[in-house]
Parts: sequence; C-alpha cells; structure tokens
Amino acid sequence: ERERERARERERARERESEEGQRSDIGLYSTTIQSFITTMLVIASVGLSTTVRADDVIDSKKHRFKAITIANGLAYPWGMAFLPGGDLLVTERAGTLRRISNGALSSRLAGLPEIFASGQGGLLDVALHPDFAKNQWVYLTYSAGGYFGASTELARGRLVGNRLVDTEVLFVARPKSSGGQHFGSRIRFLRDGSLLMTLGDRGKRPEAQNTGSHTGSTIRLNDDGSVPENNPFVGHPGVKPEIYTLGNRNVQGLTLHPLTGLPWAHEHGPKGGDEINVLHAGKNYGWPVITYGVNYGVGTSIGEGTHKAGMEQPLYYWDPSIAPSGMDFYTGDKFPNWQGNLFVGALAYRLLSRLELDGERIISEERLLQNELGRIRDVRNGPDGYLYLLTDDPDGRVIRLEPAP
Repeated sequence: ERERERARERERARERESEEGQRSDIGLYSTTIQSFITTMLVIASVGLSTTVRADDVIDSKKHRFKAITIANGLAYPWGMAFLPGGDLLVTERAGTLRRISNGALSSRLAGLPEIFASGQGGLLDVALHPDFAKNQWVYLTYSAGGYFGASTELARGRLVGNRLVDTEVLFVARPKSSGGQHFGSRIRFLRDGSLLMTLGDRGKRPEAQNTGSHTGSTIRLNDDGSVPENNPFVGHPGVKPEIYTLGNRNVQGLTLHPLTGLPWAHEHGPKGGDEINVLHAGKNYGWPVITYGVNYGVGTSIGEGTHKAGMEQPLYYWDPSIAPSGMDFYTGDKFPNWQGNLFVGALAYRLLSRLELDGERIISEERLLQNELGRIRDVRNGPDGYLYLLTDDPDGRVIRLEPAP
C-alpha cells in the first residue's frame, strides 16, 4: 500500500511539474494516439475515472446539482466565451477555435493568427470585446514562435459567421525563449475598457523579477493593444510599460470581483504554493523570491522563504498543489446559496473548488466533483445563470451545472 501511494504521488508530481498538469506535447498527436495514451494513463491511475452521469445528483453543502454535458468531442479545450444569443466559442489547445450551437460543434473557424502549439503552448484563452454587439471583436491569447523561441501573444479579429476577419496581432511578449512551459494565459476586460493579460515565467524563474522583460508578469493594454498612460511603470527607464504586476509564476485563472471590479488571479506554484491574489497595479507578487512551494523531487526551499518586505502575500494558497486552471465568481440566479462564491478548476486533483469569502478573506473551501469529471481546465459563470466547466482531455466536454431538486 505504501508503494502504491508513493507511485500515485510520483504521478501527481509529474503532472504538476510538466504543466501543473499538462503533459507536454500530447495535444499535438492524432486523436487516435491521444485517446490511446489517455486511456493507458487512466488505467494506470487509481481512482481517477470520470463517473458522473447526466441523471446523477451531487450533494454539496449549499446546493444539490447535476453535471450535464452540453457538448463533447473537443480536443483539449482551454478557454470559452459566450456569444450573444447563446452560442459558445471554445479554444482547442492544438490551435483551433470552435463554435458550439445547441450542443453541435462547428467546423474550425478560419482567420486565426499563426499559432505554435507545443508543450503547454497553443491556442489558449478567448474573450469578447465589451462592445462586441457593435464591433464583433474576438480576442485570443496563444503561443507563437520566433527566431529565439516562443512567447505568448494577443490577437483580435472580427467574427463574421465562422471566420475571423481583419485579424491583427496586438501584443507580443518579449523576450521569446525556448521551452514549452508556463505561457499563462488568461484575458479579462476591466471596467474601464482596458484589458489584463496574464503571462508565465516560461520556466526562467529570475525573469519574473526583471522589469525589462514581460516574462512572469501580468500586463494591461487598451483594447487596440496600445499602452494605457496610467499603467504603473509608464515612463520608467528600462521597464516594459505594459507591465501591471510582476513576480507571477504562471497565471491561468483571472476574473473580476462582482462588487469591487478588482481583478482576482490564481497562479500555479511549484510543489505546493498555488496562490490566489488580488492584483493591484505595480505590485510584486514575489516569485521566485518568496513562495509557499518547494522544488520538485528534492523538496528543497526556493528563494528566501515565504515573506519579504515589498512583496505581496497571497489571499489563499494550496499545499499540496491542486494545479488550478480557470476561475470565476458565481453571480447567477440558479444557485442562490452560491452567490458571490469563487469557483476554481483543478487539473492535478481533478476537482472544482468552491471558496466562500468574507470581503477579501477566504473563509472556507468545499471540494466538488473530485475525480468525477477529470481535469477541469476552465470555469465560467454563464449569462443564463448556470455555471460552466471545460474538461481537459482529447474528448473534452462543456459541462453545465444545474440545480437538482
């Protein structure tokens, strides 16, 4: 039994190290090979099967609910955005954008920028312009190559039918570098119309403290890709003017607080130390100088400890790591007892975390659907009042949580 437990822990550590869950280049293989590899991994794992059926009722502390599959057949979906009228845009990490209408997948949308899909990189998040009904702008984050390697980029295009037109690249993270890990990346529009985009450290730890690099930061842009004049480092010599925060390891969750409008983010720690933070302009969130995680395998400390003057403390952290991905506040009317709760998906621990708050203090956590749906890649509050999830596998699903009597 001890040996089986050690084997399970080694498997979880490998998942967290290679993506905080994402197994390197699996998304680039054919669907047949993907399915075979994933099946073998599931068979080799203990207690990781997906078991929820459409008629199953799940009991939580505050609500009984069902997990209903709305669409399937998605190849490693990563992000989603709700279109007016009820359709859904979903990114697939290998570099395709799909439209879902009444549960049916469209053909792959045309007009995307050039995408370099390798390791954890590929087509990542998708968001609509706040004035989408008038201008039809769709924003995408993705990894793109160059002479010196790859980095995260931001592009937009106008949605016309099943095609993006007038597609343009708005931002390129500099420098580009080798390696297939830690690209981020989520995007959210702030209430002032500017947007935040999260990045990762690309596995180059010290770069997260280098203000002459975009690596390991979050950035703020105007909707056309220009730099807002009130960004915290505008006019500072040698500092990238797009930087909004620094010291961020790999942020894959970003949302706005429904009352304050402040951006909340979570980021992957190493072994331990996944964090939730409220992002404030110009603040330093510590990576890799301070962290609650340790080095993979050997368990040695990283940086200078857990605290340092001038560096922010997380609101909440997980140890051991759950490998969080996707996050949203629930503001709908279908689950009144979940109002204002923060929901976080998890990859390594295959669960949905429900967090209750008192202001900016997280006071309790309930873990839902553990090992029932698989790796949860994204979480979104739907315009219809339901909560939506994406599962991260070669036959990925869009799942809607609905109240049960």
